Amino acid sequence: MLRLRAVCPFSWRVFQFRSCSCKPLISEMIKCTDEEQIFDLIKNNRATLSEKQVECAFNVLWQFQKQKTSFLKNIECIRDHPQFLTLHNLSTNQMEFMNDNTLVNVLYLTQQCSTEAHRLLVEALVPEAWRRLERSLSILMVSMSSLISRCFQDQLVNKTEHLFDAIDSSQVNVARRIVQFLRNIKYSYYPLLEKCNIVFLSNINHLDLDSISKILSLYHSLQFHSFEFIKMAKKRLTEMIPLSDHPDSFVKLFVALGPMAGPEEKKQLKSTLLLMSEELTSKQALAVMGAMEEMESRNSHLNKKIASILHKHLDNYKPIELLKITRALVFLHFQSKELFVKLRELLHSYLKISVTPREISVLVSALSILPSTHLDELVISRIEAVLPQCDLTDLNSFATSVLRWIYYDCTYLDNTSGKQLKLLQKLDHYGLQRLQKCTNLNLLWEEVRSLKGEWFAESLLEETVAALHRLVDEINYKNVAEIASFISKTNYLSTLLLDRMASLVLQQIEKIHPFAIFAIILPFSILNYDPPQRDEFFGICIQHLHSHLSVLDPVMLVFLGFSLATLEYFPEDLLQAIFNIKFLAKMDSQLELLCSSLSMRVQLRLMELNRAVCLECPEYQIPWFHDRFCQQQYNKDIGSMNGAQQQIYKMLAEVLGGTNCVKASVLTPYYHKIDFECILDKRKKPLPYGSNNLPLGKLPEMHSESNTQITGSRLPPGAERIALEFLGSRAFCRNIPHLKGKSAMKKRHLEILGYRVIQIPHFEWNSMALSTKEARMDYLRKCIFGEGKS
Repeated sequence: MLRLRAVCPFSWRVFQFRSCSCKPLISEMIKCTDEEQIFDLIKNNRATLSEKQVECAFNVLWQFQKQKTSFLKNIECIRDHPQFLTLHNLSTNQMEFMNDNTLVNVLYLTQQCSTEAHRLLVEALVPEAWRRLERSLSILMVSMSSLISRCFQDQLVNKTEHLFDAIDSSQVNVARRIVQFLRNIKYSYYPLLEKCNIVFLSNINHLDLDSISKILSLYHSLQFHSFEFIKMAKKRLTEMIPLSDHPDSFVKLFVALGPMAGPEEKKQLKSTLLLMSEELTSKQALAVMGAMEEMESRNSHLNKKIASILHKHLDNYKPIELLKITRALVFLHFQSKELFVKLRELLHSYLKISVTPREISVLVSALSILPSTHLDELVISRIEAVLPQCDLTDLNSFATSVLRWIYYDCTYLDNTSGKQLKLLQKLDHYGLQRLQKCTNLNLLWEEVRSLKGEWFAESLLEETVAALHRLVDEINYKNVAEIASFISKTNYLSTLLLDRMASLVLQQIEKIHPFAIFAIILPFSILNYDPPQRDEFFGICIQHLHSHLSVLDPVMLVFLGFSLATLEYFPEDLLQAIFNIKFLAKMDSQLELLCSSLSMRVQLRLMELNRAVCLECPEYQIPWFHDRFCQQQYNKDIGSMNGAQQQIYKMLAEVLGGTNCVKASVLTPYYHKIDFECILDKRKKPLPYGSNNLPLGKLPEMHSESNTQITGSRLPPGAERIALEFLGSRAFCRNIPHLKGKSAMKKRHLEILGYRVIQIPHFEWNSMALSTKEARMDYLRKCIFGEGKS
């Protein structure tokens, strides 16, 4: 082709102006009534066919195939036709002259035929793609993202990263399209995301509402958190509030700013929206309702107003939009019998005509969320009709909906039908079958990554882990963080998988981005597992993070510090990075941007890390500064004893000689809460509380009616303080009776505080061996007074 350019410059010029002369032949192709006519045109004009004519030929052939009843038979006839190979050769030869849209269309149409020649086209496409990357990198990436293989996606990502430094830092659109490409292929590639984020930050003052809104949405999809961008975006968006006086722009502003706005901004946004609510379109009302759900809006007047607009346009919404509406209304505790009846009717009407598993699962999910609904024959029949076509995501959605109905029937009707249970069994069967047949980790991961809920945990988790065991050799530096995150959520201890991950990290740590280290460490921390070469593994992870401590997100840094503390690792540079005034002030400002539940979780983790450092590393001289926070938390929720704890309390009173010898719900220094406490003197005799030589301090500012006390008094010589903890199922790994990280850490801390710790596992207390009161009393005596068990 290059020789042709040099030898025939005239023909090269002519080639560029073929678009006018190619129209008559394209018209003839469009008029063809069968494949043979198309192939005749190809045969007679193959010497002069342009790239547009090649694309048209592919398109017309594909339209013919879609009209056939025997699809596969006709595809074979097309494949074997000699002129089809001619068409492929022409496509390969003319690749260079195709514009991006033509190139993608030809690739797609060839792919539909599933031919061997498709491989040749891809081989021709790759070098052409690299050439175009230099000129139009991001546009091509976004256009091709849904068509190319995982291998080609990786090549594009690597090439983009290599070329990124040559991109002008003002090219916001290029950076945004790169992030969009990563979102399309579901790949949170931190090096590229960081580079794009720098471009966005350097141009933040020039970003308009539309750009900021799109970037925030892309970051949310990729679960990429940039505190700096969110903080600066919030400032820019807040400045736009008085400038946004049109419903279209204001709705975009409301959706982007609302979830992270402060109380005053939220009030201003809601009041302005209320004034222009009459002008909202159906799409705008839907977007607003989604944002109000995220904001946990309790403005009943605004909720009613938006709901009335949704009600008016309800017939125009698609199934997925009806699901979003249903979820938001139920989450916001909105009450409207008329609206819910209309929703139910619409969902049923869609369900009768829907044929795809994904759409049916969406409709079924929406129906199951509606108040006072039941699993009827229509729903059962539609689910059963598509079961063989369902992937694990669809099956999980169906099972979650069915379990929701079962729970409702058991709670309010005291009844569960056999049809519901039979449907669950079918869902189990198809789910297990799909897992057992899986032979590729990438394909398995696409379906498994988002699975959660009771059905998955009870019915599919074992088989999912077995599938991961079969495919363990396919775990690599690119997917190890995602696999680790999945294991963390399951609470399933698989030493095979964790050992593989640890070995991989030791071998290829330089290929793993530091931001992925937290996800890799997390399952080891949660599940309290030490891999072979423990110190080397955790040491290399900590070392890999060292140079990035200053750029890590504050929330991530706190979670990372806590996870390492659970594993008994306390890197001094990490702790110094967290426990300083500048960092804590930065974290406080970030907490204002988080939802209330995540903000509270971060504060709890910081408190727990502060406690762990004070108890386990006093030499660092980091002060304890969470007294007021802990008092507020325990004043809010003192809690109550469950059935097993009440049994133990009564029996302990008998074993120890009275209720005055055992104390329930005790707060220790540093605010660990223990179920029961007792004290034995040096002769192992229980000491009653309230004795003059055992003064007990009271919790500062604690409500007087609370029976929770803080203990920390000195004991008589030779006496010992005993903490008894009943450990429920959450304290252990799901699959084996192995103590999880937080419970193991609490035991360490109580021992540092001077306690002898007795942990009573639920599987021992509820075992057949302890089925009688006498056996349980004897068990408690041995735990407290015996020499062999503690």
